[in-house]
Amino acid sequence: MEFKVIFLDTNIILDIIGANRPKHNEAKELWKTVVFKGIQILLSEDIFTNIFYISKEKRKVLEFFKVIQNRWRIIPFGKDVIKKAIDLSLEKDLDLEDVLQCLCANENGCEVFVTNDKKFYDCGIEIMNCTEFLNKI
Repeated sequence: MEFKVIFLDTNIILDIIGANRPKHNEAKELWKTVVFKGIQILLSEDIFTNIFYISKEKRKVLEFFKVIQNRWRIIPFGKDVIKKAIDLSLEKDLDLEDVLQCLCANENGCEVFVTNDKKFYDCGIEIMNCTEFLNKI
């Protein structure tokens, strides 16, 4: 299957950066494959602060950001997405961060949202983990 635009969740980026994380090799393989196939990667602006906050390897994270900032498309949520995410999170008791990411991906034409979360909000685009995505492309 040919995908043109995908969104990578925070945990996928952390897996790419963190050599000690269990899904590191799988995430790096995903990254290499996506780059090789010319698939556009989208991230939301807040993923940068989330990753920097979570990671203990601050310098490595900043160097990674320097590499990807001009190669990957970085997108804002916007007021409408934020409002919708808050309403959905309140109404359905959902994780706001997940809902924001997924709605943002959907609003910006992503075909697939790649995450290693076991349970993820269905915002109308295909949700896959690393293995599923690698098996489909």
